Amino acid sequence: MFRVGNQILESLKLHRPAAATREEVVRLLKLVGIPAPESRARNYPHEMSGGMQQRVMIAMALASEPQLLVADEPTTALDVTIQAQIIELLRDLQEKFGMAILLITHNLGIVGDIADRVAVMYAGQIVESAPARELLQNPLHPYTRALMNSVPKLGAGETRLTSIRGNVPRLGAFPDGCRFHPRCPKAQPDCSQKPPALTEVQPGRWVRCPYWNSPALEPHPLQTVHA
Repeated sequence: MFRVGNQILESLKLHRPAAATREEVVRLLKLVGIPAPESRARNYPHEMSGGMQQRVMIAMALASEPQLLVADEPTTALDVTIQAQIIELLRDLQEKFGMAILLITHNLGIVGDIADRVAVMYAGQIVESAPARELLQNPLHPYTRALMNSVPKLGAGETRLTSIRGNVPRLGAFPDGCRFHPRCPKAQPDCSQKPPALTEVQPGRWVRCPYWNSPALEPHPLQTVHA
């Protein structure tokens, strides 16, 4: 319903009134890689591809010159090639402006490409936090392990998909104790009684599970379903 240039201009008026000009709108569009930004500023969103729409959204976010950019599922509904372009754009902008990025995603591949540090959440709680490379190579929390094992692997020759048994609890109906224990076959009796604390178990690595290094956690809490 609104031209993309006017939407960016609205953000400028709110956060940087002195810079709320058409020239600044064009500069922002050019910054995020929009070709022919002068004419594209007059486009309506439906006249743009999904990748270009995402670039416009990033331009709107950059209009306020943020120190922290919150990117909530920035590659959803985009094909793999465009996903890679958007992630590369975010990385370039981060280096250019020296800003931090909080990336919210379910795509572990993107996490490995861009993140320095990862926090894994389950049922509204952080269950594990660690440097990205360490977490992806050696997950400690049983949910993190199960989550990573549920990602299909090309060339694995598997005839079944791996999944986590049970369902995520409903909001406001969380189980007592550890929120993951009903889905964890290796849960101990006290897991349903006392909520575990997020504890630093190794330098820079935090886990919400007192049994994170117990042999009883093997095998991972998984079940298989037909592909």
